[in-house]
Amino acid sequence: SFPTREKEKIVILREITKLMNSRQTYTEKELNEVLKKVYDDFALIRRYLIQYGFLDRKNDGSAYWLKK
Repeated sequence: SFPTREKEKIVILREITKLMNSRQTYTEKELNEVLKKVYDDFALIRRYLIQYGFLDRKNDGSAYWLKK
């Protein structure tokens, strides 16, 4: 299960971002494929990455990228 403590979430989310290329823009499908390797509920992880400021996306959800 994914941790509920804020500090633990942040540590794990930071580690997950290491699986991504900081110069690449991902489609939702591409991002899901990366996140599926880490956790079954990839949509939850995707939302947390955005919520905690690790990822940004276009308003329509067509592109995702790591924030610098």
